[in-house]
Amino acid sequence: MKTLRIFFIVSFFVTYNSMAQKDTLPYYEIPEYPEVYNECTVVARMIDGLGFRYYWATESLRADDLSYKPNKEARSTEETMLHIYDLASVILNSAKQQPNTGQKPEAMNYEVLRSETLKMLKTAADIFRESKDLSQFTIVFQRGESTSEYPFWNQINGPISDALWHCGQIVSYRRSSGNPFTSKVSVFTGTVRD
Repeated sequence: MKTLRIFFIVSFFVTYNSMAQKDTLPYYEIPEYPEVYNECTVVARMIDGLGFRYYWATESLRADDLSYKPNKEARSTEETMLHIYDLASVILNSAKQQPNTGQKPEAMNYEVLRSETLKMLKTAADIFRESKDLSQFTIVFQRGESTSEYPFWNQINGPISDALWHCGQIVSYRRSSGNPFTSKVSVFTGTVRD
């Protein structure tokens, strides 16, 4: 009987935590699509798709999942999440028209890392969605006195595509560590079946 009570209490907290994240983190489901097609709304939608995939690729990861890596040379799932965080930072800095200085963030736990990455992607998508001209959103890297600048095209084949690639990697890793991606998620429609 005591075991059953503990099971229900743990189940309640897991469900409550999941519902709380659903209400506070972006990309539980993909936002409604814009009414107009233009270069900026298409890019925003690409980032929304990335955010949705990242949300579900990283949902409910356990310590075993975070430390998993297929071999000693590979990144772990947590290291891959940190890389996606860096890519999301490049995407957001481009949207804000700010340089990437290479400054590393303070250490973050899994929940903060996941949350901050999702928020950066949502902020970037919202900026692009309201914009009219992608050419103004260059990628700038600044290291001391040295600056290099790239056109927006590099955003598509660089950070956005790379982050999508790594989301798939996390899905594969979590399957290998015994915690597969939920079958309730439709990446085609951007929705979740109850």
